[in-house]
Amino acid sequence: MASTTETLDPVITSTEYNFRAKDALLGGQMIFVAFGALVLVPILAGLDPSVALFTAGIGTLIFQVLTRGKVPVFLASSFAFIAPIIGGVATWGLSATLSGLAAAGLFYVLLSFLIRTFGSQFMLRLLPPIVTGPIIMIIGLSLAPVGVGMAMNGADGAYSWTSVLIAAIALITTIVVSLWGKGTLRLIPILLGIVVGYIVSLLFGIVNFQPVTDAAWFAMPSFTFPTWSWPAIIAILPVAIAPAIEHFGDVLAISSVTGKDYVEDPGVDRTMLGDGIATTVAALLGGPPNTTYSEVTGAVTITKAFNPAIMTWAAIFAIVLSFVGKLGAFLQTIPAPVMGGILVLLFGSIMSVGMNSMIKAKTDLFNTRNLIIVAIILVFGIGGMKLQFGENFVLEGIALAGIAGVLLNLILPEHLGQEDGNENL
Repeated sequence: MASTTETLDPVITSTEYNFRAKDALLGGQMIFVAFGALVLVPILAGLDPSVALFTAGIGTLIFQVLTRGKVPVFLASSFAFIAPIIGGVATWGLSATLSGLAAAGLFYVLLSFLIRTFGSQFMLRLLPPIVTGPIIMIIGLSLAPVGVGMAMNGADGAYSWTSVLIAAIALITTIVVSLWGKGTLRLIPILLGIVVGYIVSLLFGIVNFQPVTDAAWFAMPSFTFPTWSWPAIIAILPVAIAPAIEHFGDVLAISSVTGKDYVEDPGVDRTMLGDGIATTVAALLGGPPNTTYSEVTGAVTITKAFNPAIMTWAAIFAIVLSFVGKLGAFLQTIPAPVMGGILVLLFGSIMSVGMNSMIKAKTDLFNTRNLIIVAIILVFGIGGMKLQFGENFVLEGIALAGIAGVLLNLILPEHLGQEDGNENL
């Protein structure tokens, strides 16, 4: 076991961390792989994509320092928070919503200390697949109307066959690349879907280049700072449950790719701490929460580029790109139908991830206890159940469903329902 001094020392000392200029090319490839998903989240959520690029870079650097440069992962925009951000901005405004996102990062920090104290299995006992699976499903299902609306409606909000066609082409491109793409191409289906959809949008004349013309080449990202809001914090905080579990899975995935046990060294407590502080810093600057990117893990698998310093190069490129004003303006010109077509697949995929997590855990839904937990989480989350306290505070949606699921899992004894299946219902 490492000494206390070694455990708390954040300085990068890994012998595997070699910062070499020749790895810059691989770092550029990693940011290219992550780029489509990275900018998609802020565009959908109404945030500045340049800020998202900056906070992804800063977040990755923070992660590298706190994990002592041992884990080759890249942190960027989390899809799990799209719905809470959209809902939060509409209800409380952007700055108040950012306080909820910052609190989500602090939740990860708290989990990291609990894991350090009680072990990595603590999180799995508190948040098993029977709870996190349905919550992830709600995140995808609650976003479905957003994706469909963007895919079939024009700029005026009315149904448009042009929008449907553009969305279909972007969707088909993403599917084809996902299924039949080779090598690096298979890692960037979202980016290629956006590119093809954008080209088709140009042919239909629905792209407005004026923002790009007006933008300067060099520009500071439009940083936004949070303001304290208890309602936003309480509503958004439970959403962090699902990404926390996904983080654990991502660490296991990159461990299997490199053949090293990152759960033990540097420890999932450290990786969770890095993710949490990166997320809080992002929210303090107006960016979306960070998460480890599976696309980049896939790129590491193919390239066998295990040197974590490559992710430092990727972070540097992300930070540099965030100051290119015309790039940020260009990203804002991507038509909604292009995004909508891709989101039809992505939001459905999120729902499938939640379902798959229960399948992999061999969750028995004929077990009465399990059925009760899943049923209540899904109906509360999708059906719009809410608890209102006074005039200004409402607990609803994913937040209420998540809290209900955690409490039911803790309260209902695990042995209930194992003998009689679903006979009690």
